Amino acid sequence: MRKKLIIFPFGGNGREAAAQITSSAALKEEWELVGFVDDDPAARGKEACGVTVLGNTNILKEYPEAKILAVPGNPGNYLKRRDVIEGLDLKKDRFARVLAPSAVISPDAKIGYNTLLLANVVVGCGATIGNHCIILPNTTLGHDSVIEDYCCIGANVAVSGYVTIRSGCYIGSGSAIRERVTIRERALVGIGSNVISDIEKEVIVAGNPAKLLRH
Repeated sequence: MRKKLIIFPFGGNGREAAAQITSSAALKEEWELVGFVDDDPAARGKEACGVTVLGNTNILKEYPEAKILAVPGNPGNYLKRRDVIEGLDLKKDRFARVLAPSAVISPDAKIGYNTLLLANVVVGCGATIGNHCIILPNTTLGHDSVIEDYCCIGANVAVSGYVTIRSGCYIGSGSAIRERVTIRERALVGIGSNVISDIEKEVIVAGNPAKLLRH
């Protein structure tokens, strides 16, 4: 029996999730997409991939049986992800976990709830992905890597073995992270960066090698 799914919000990540589900026979068998919800009045009635914005987040009360995929976050507002998701005031069993069928996931990897893995993501042996995470297409997470809660990892990112990315980080697309590096809480790694040493918390780094841009 298919499970009902509502996606929040009507942003880039949400629309990518809808595209993944509607283009996959396996995911269409697993999920019945009810619609999007978004608290921005300008989003009301918009649609993506044939899936419509139903209204604001109060709609969630009308579908108590539906699972929720909450995937806000971009480089400009990623620091607010935790507050936005917690503001939905949902128990953890209401959240969905959507994994693209083309993702290659080691049997001993661990993946949390409200986490989205898009096409061709590779999750290596012993890797851990926390709750409320987004992993965009073609990203590789090496063996024994740890991605903590509320992280966004862009497309085509290479995370080497034993890397730790602490909670609330944003890793820009096309970046590479050297083995055993730790990226601390709420840091942002700019697009196309090569990270070869540990990154302190709450900073922005970018470049080859990645260097501090802003505290």
